[in-house]
Amino acid sequence: MVNHGISTGALFLLVGVIYDRRHTRQVEEFGGLAKVMPIYAALFIVATLASVGLPGTNGFVGEFMVITGTFVSTRLGHFNGVQAVGAAIGVILGALYMLSVVQKMFFGPITKPENKRLQDVNQREVIALAPLVLAIFLVGCSRTSSSRKSAARRTAW
Repeated sequence: MVNHGISTGALFLLVGVIYDRRHTRQVEEFGGLAKVMPIYAALFIVATLASVGLPGTNGFVGEFMVITGTFVSTRLGHFNGVQAVGAAIGVILGALYMLSVVQKMFFGPITKPENKRLQDVNQREVIALAPLVLAIFLVGCSRTSSSRKSAARRTAW
């Protein structure tokens, strides 16, 4: 849950940034933002990739542990494999949705004239987002004590 809070917290902050500039959250109102807001686009893509569970980010740790834990569980009966496949399909569908939103918002032509004048993130916003982006990679690239404890519990069962 901590990992989910880190990546979704970053996404909520980033949605607040764009809402402050355009006063809308409708994806259709955006397009081509990477051209005028490259730092914002990079931060949003990092948070999105963490949220969909890209290896090396904090989201991967939790999703990998849930799916593998479900698959090897003896307490779920004979349907543990089916449930693990269902969880994996959910991860894939979530990734498809989030990546399609990223494509619509940031890539392609600038679809609205209002978007041509948008300011990129300022120093205050970068300072607010930096700890979350740092945590995304620190948690994703480190083997934590909780994963060692989880491995010990799996072998004990």
